[in-house]
Amino acid sequence: MPRVAPVTGKQDVPAQYQSIAEEVIGVFGQIRGPFSMLLHSPPLAERMLQFVKYNRSGTAVEPRLLSHAILASVRESEARYVWAAQVNAARRNGVPEATIDILRAKGDASSLAEDERDIVNYVRQLRRTNRVDQALFDRLQQRHGTPWLVELTAFAGYFAMLSGVVNAFEVAPPPDGDKLPA
Repeated sequence: MPRVAPVTGKQDVPAQYQSIAEEVIGVFGQIRGPFSMLLHSPPLAERMLQFVKYNRSGTAVEPRLLSHAILASVRESEARYVWAAQVNAARRNGVPEATIDILRAKGDASSLAEDERDIVNYVRQLRRTNRVDQALFDRLQQRHGTPWLVELTAFAGYFAMLSGVVNAFEVAPPPDGDKLPA
């Protein structure tokens, strides 16, 4: 049970902010998960929604590789709701089930292809120590360029923030969603 009542419709926000709730519904089809809490601060929710839109239509990071970063970040947070939501997106983006299993278990990424392994290790290092090994940073920067690496890093952080929201407010994952180990 969430710690505060979730926002579930535009009627749950003040009239001057209902257009923001409508925008969230337009993007997701409903108000759910982190946005059910973020809409308690509609101006913040509006700004966070821009990340979602950019993720869906503008980022330089291809969806399959971005899904590796997202799942690695979310898994470090033990964010059951965000994991359940993002695992299905990762599958649609072509992330193999074996990779999802490694990430779910916080397992050794050495069996992944070099790019995927580097992305997972990059995000894990950043989330666990707030730093990244120079050689790993250099490999990703040389392979993809600085704008790409900035975006990958920002999205890993964005999903860490969403994870913090659902964890702090105890937003339950969907009952039929992919489960993290207890």
